Amino acid sequence: MINAVVVANALEIQHEFQEAKPFRYAMIENFLDTEVCENLLRDFPSFDKKYALNEMGEVGGKAVVERVQDVSEPYKRFYEYINSPEFLQKMSDLTGIPDLMADATLFGGGTHENRDGQYLDAHIDFNIDERRMLHRRINLLVYLNKEWDESWGGNIELHSNPRYPESNETIHFRPIFNRAVIFETNEYSWHGFQTIQLPEGKKHLSRKSFSIYLYTKDRPANEVVAPHTTFYVCRPLPSHIKPGVQLSEFDYQYIRGLLANRDGLVQMYQTLLIEKEQNLRNFMQLNQDGLLNHNVILSSRSWKLIVALHRVKFKIRQFFSFKRA
Repeated sequence: MINAVVVANALEIQHEFQEAKPFRYAMIENFLDTEVCENLLRDFPSFDKKYALNEMGEVGGKAVVERVQDVSEPYKRFYEYINSPEFLQKMSDLTGIPDLMADATLFGGGTHENRDGQYLDAHIDFNIDERRMLHRRINLLVYLNKEWDESWGGNIELHSNPRYPESNETIHFRPIFNRAVIFETNEYSWHGFQTIQLPEGKKHLSRKSFSIYLYTKDRPANEVVAPHTTFYVCRPLPSHIKPGVQLSEFDYQYIRGLLANRDGLVQMYQTLLIEKEQNLRNFMQLNQDGLLNHNVILSSRSWKLIVALHRVKFKIRQFFSFKRA
């Protein structure tokens, strides 16, 4: 279902991916077979509030449908394809990352729809699928918008480091129809998108995409860290807000929004910390049957041991790969 031209140019795309900055990525036009992409847009699920809950459990302007195989027959065929060995091998050919694994549940992936006013703060994604203890390695985003002007926002941004806005460098792309952005996920693959600001007469449109996340059993030892959730960096103050500048009503409301967003993230991370601490307590205490709670959160000492073993395993694999070569 990938465009034959893309497959034919896999080595060239892989080279671009490997050499890209600020982290490894590739932007590919006409990524899917045209008919496949047309079907994804035609059958794109309508916005449903039950799929639009944010991290705080509130209804927002973003809807995510993970069970895409239930949407329509073309979606079912596409779902089967992106879980197939053929697709995974092609993704390895395009990125140079071997032994990629799919996620049959499409956790966090599937169809993404963002309405007017939505944005996505710069972030790095969760790094471990703790259900299977697999490393998250690749994000594949396929956009489905035939009409999208750059001035409307919603353009995906790749950041060098949003924690330092004065020196942060960004690359951005419009989310236009059948354009794919593939990038490696690691501890510095910061990405997000600008606030969607649709003009009058276009408010009925929305930003549509299909997201696929791929995993591996191992990853380079120097990239291995303890499992973590998604980390966000809130948007900085606009550049025109400086000492001595009088704030407009828009400026005031914008700053209030930034503070509310930051407070919401702090609340979310506090809740996650409490949950992790409780899981750790459960792990340390035997239940009545003498079994440990299945919600395992490793202690720092245990995780350091696992990382050390992982590094040894990775070096051994490298050694034997070198010997075979």
